Amino acid sequence: MAKVISVHSFRGGTGKSNLTANLAIAIAINGKRVAIVDTDIQSPGVHVIFGIGESSMQQSLNDFLWGKCSISDAACNVTPTIVSEANGTVYLIPSSIKAGEIARILNEGYSIPLLNDGFHKLCQDLEIDYLLIDTHPGLNRETLLSIAISDELIIILRPDQQDFQGTAVTLQVARKLDTPKISLVVNKVLPSFDFNSVQKQIEGKFQAPVTAIIPVSNEMFQLGSQGIFLLEFPNHHYSVQVRSIATKLMA
Repeated sequence: MAKVISVHSFRGGTGKSNLTANLAIAIAINGKRVAIVDTDIQSPGVHVIFGIGESSMQQSLNDFLWGKCSISDAACNVTPTIVSEANGTVYLIPSSIKAGEIARILNEGYSIPLLNDGFHKLCQDLEIDYLLIDTHPGLNRETLLSIAISDELIIILRPDQQDFQGTAVTLQVARKLDTPKISLVVNKVLPSFDFNSVQKQIEGKFQAPVTAIIPVSNEMFQLGSQGIFLLEFPNHHYSVQVRSIATKLMA
């Protein structure tokens, strides 16, 4: 049975999609079959990190939700060579980046139970070991579904008061939904900060474990989501932290 992991943030711009993509690679390189579902239908982005453009996106999560294809047919094999050599596989189910299709979702909505069924069907059809759900920031219907069905919820936040307030709300909801395991990742921390103090402050404030503290990275800005950071900078602190998170998820 696949382990379902939702990666969430209350606000945009936290680095959620980059973390999701890099975690998928870090897990798959251990010989695992991993799928990412981009449920940020209003503002999808994971496809960019894997180099998928509009012309190469044959089918999307939107097509599945509108009954045009099975969810497995919308899966793109985005496995890098180094991962396939380790007998791992990464699939991405992207959301459409066409303006008309995004507008249709906003206007018409879609069936939440169908999305839930799709997650299960995807894991069965592709024999997935780990399903990563890149959620839409904030709290909406698909986010609540993702949290409710997850074995583990990773909340990524910045050391910012607005992020703190939003994270508190998300934690309250997740605990009411009885999410089995919740952890925090603090991203874009200034290198001048005392990381031990940051960890103690946040764990004390939210009563949840901090699994990683990641400083602001010039290299991440330079890459600009045009590739997998873990593969481009394997020895960077960010990559070390991602591999550490992945190890904990696979434990």
